[in-house]
Amino acid sequence: MIQEHALTLVNPTTNELALKVGRLTDAHAFDHICRFNYYSVLWIQQGQGVFQADLAEYPFADGTMLFFTPYQPFMILPAKTLRGRALYFHSDFFCIEKHKKEVACNGVLFNNLYDPPAIHAAEKDTAVFEQLLDQMAHEMARPELAQMDLLVSYLKIFLISASRLKVEQNPAARLDTENDRQPFVLQKLKTLIEDHFKTKHAPSEYAAMLNITPKALGKIAKQHFNKTLTDLISERIVIEAKRELYLTNKAVKEIAYELGFEDEYYFSRFFKKSADISPQIYRDTVGVNRLGLPARG
Repeated sequence: MIQEHALTLVNPTTNELALKVGRLTDAHAFDHICRFNYYSVLWIQQGQGVFQADLAEYPFADGTMLFFTPYQPFMILPAKTLRGRALYFHSDFFCIEKHKKEVACNGVLFNNLYDPPAIHAAEKDTAVFEQLLDQMAHEMARPELAQMDLLVSYLKIFLISASRLKVEQNPAARLDTENDRQPFVLQKLKTLIEDHFKTKHAPSEYAAMLNITPKALGKIAKQHFNKTLTDLISERIVIEAKRELYLTNKAVKEIAYELGFEDEYYFSRFFKKSADISPQIYRDTVGVNRLGLPARG
């Protein structure tokens, strides 16, 4: 839970959180399914345990930094008290999709189907992240000229630094190579999902394209990504749906059709199963509010 020394910037139009910097002090704050309508960065400086993101579970230890997208379900189950820092920001304040060329964190820190949404910040990295969070907190506590520009700049640097660290650590490069065929199959599977997720929703279709049985492909996916093949396909569809909902004015029916759903209501049920809210509510609460606090470049 963000408790002591928490500072919050509020969108004056929607009266909702735009940016928040605080400290982690409560070991039980996230021991249930959480879904926030903003991006969450939780830096566990001291603490061990496991965390769940979507349907997968991963261990964490001192120095772990977690990254969650709006309405992504997550849970943190610590073995003891947590100590750390937290950073929250809404897409109205900074939209990572709109600034992906500058920041390049989408698909690295956020919306990555294949890697845990986490990095390890070693002692040598700590000073950089601490300084950036302190600068954000200082600026929020004493607003002056060009406050928003400075805050967005600090946030950009924070995300770029974290993205670089994630690329350096690159868990995907350490695939089990006992079976020489598996890395090829995994890379091909990722490419096929990216190319065909709008038209092919069944695991059996991908297994057929890879000339492998659905059971064998499912086992490989579960072993390396800690997710079922169905989960991987569904998550990719939902990521695209969210992108269309908060960046465009397309009707839900049009988005459903573009993603391979002939029935708008079936698509809405499919989306709600993942995000726990309807597509329209997601758009209303997460979508970039062009009349409110803008995402600045």
